[in-house]
Amino acid sequence: MSLALSTLIYEWRRYMAAVVALAFSGMMVLVMLGLFTGIIHSDFATTERSRADLFILPVKVASMVNSNVNLPARIQPQIFLNPHVIEVRSLEEAFGSWVNAPGPNGKQTQKFVNVWAVDPLPNAVTLPVDYTEEQRIALMEPGAVAVDASNLAALGVKLGDKASINGHAVWVRAILHNYQSIEQPALTASRDTVRRLSRGANTSGDTGPLMIRIDNPASAEAVRDQLNASAHGTFRAWTRAEFNRANEDAVMSQQIVGVMLVFLTIMSVLIGVGITSQTLRGAILSNIREFASLRALGISMMSLRWIVVEMSFWAGVAGIGAAGLITWAACLAAAGAGLPLFIRPQPALLICLMLMAIAIASGALAMGVLKHSQPADLLR
Repeated sequence: MSLALSTLIYEWRRYMAAVVALAFSGMMVLVMLGLFTGIIHSDFATTERSRADLFILPVKVASMVNSNVNLPARIQPQIFLNPHVIEVRSLEEAFGSWVNAPGPNGKQTQKFVNVWAVDPLPNAVTLPVDYTEEQRIALMEPGAVAVDASNLAALGVKLGDKASINGHAVWVRAILHNYQSIEQPALTASRDTVRRLSRGANTSGDTGPLMIRIDNPASAEAVRDQLNASAHGTFRAWTRAEFNRANEDAVMSQQIVGVMLVFLTIMSVLIGVGITSQTLRGAILSNIREFASLRALGISMMSLRWIVVEMSFWAGVAGIGAAGLITWAACLAAAGAGLPLFIRPQPALLICLMLMAIAIASGALAMGVLKHSQPADLLR
C-alpha cells in the first residue's frame, strides 16, 4: 500500500469533507441531468414504448419537438412495398381544453391537454408494451382515456370520473405510470376517440409520423436504408434508437435547459474545487512535520508533490464511489415520489471524469503548502 493511500485511510476524517464535496458535486449534476432525461423519456413514452421498429418523418424534420410533422397519405401504402414491413400505422394526437365534472363540493378544473392515439388491439404497433390487458380493453370503450397517475390531481379526476375535451364527454378508464409530460398533461385514447376529440376534420389527407413494425427487428438498420433509398426525398426512415435520441437532443438543446445544465455544472465545479482544495490544503498543513521529515530523509520536492497528487486521486476515487451511492439513493427516492429519473452510462462516465479532474486540480492547488515543509522546522 502506498504512503498516500495509507495516509488517506488512517486520517480519513481530515479528508471526509473533500470526499463529500466531490460526491455532492457529482450527484447534483447527474441527478438534474437524469431528471431532465427522465422527463423527456416520459413525455415521449407512448412512442418509445411502442412496438415500432422504424419511424417515418418528413425529410426536413429532425425530431418531434416543435415540428410540424405531416406526411402525405400516399406514403403509407408505399411503405408496404418493402417485403420486410408487416404493419404501418400513423401516430395521431389531438389537442384541446379539458374540463372535469366535479361533484357537489368539488372544484372545476380546466387544462389544455394533448391526447395520443393508440390502437387497442393485441400487439398493435402503436400500443405501448407496458400496457396491461385490462388497460388495453378499457381503451376500446368509446370516449375512454388513460391518465398518468401524476396528472390526476391537476386534472381533478380519479379512476372512473367523467370529464370533457373540446366539449366531448370522456371517462377516465385507466391509470398509467411514468407517462408524465414536460409541458401540458398528456392522455392516451383509442384512435377513434382521438379523431372524435379533434376540433376539425382532416381534409388535407395528411397523416402524422408513421410507425413501422418489421418481420425481424434485428434488421432494422438494413430496412431503414432500403426505405430511404426508395423514398426519393419524400420521407426519411429512422430506427427506434435514432428517433428517441433525436427527440432527447432536441429538448436538451433548448435554451433554458442548456443554460440550467451549464450553470449547474459550473457551480458544481467551483464548489467542488473550492472545498476539496481547502480540505486537502488543511490536511497537508496538519501533517507538515511529516512532510518535513521526508525531506530531511532526502525525498525530493517533486516526490512530495506526487504524493499529494496521489492523495487527490484516491480522494477522487472515494468521491466517485460516494457519488454513486448518493445518486442511487436519490433514484430510489425519485421512484418513490413518482419522478422519472433516467441515468445513462455515457453522461455518468463523463461526470466521473469531471470529478476526478476536480480532485486532481484541487490537489495541484493545495501543493503550495508544501513550501512550509522545511527540515529546519523540525528543530523548533
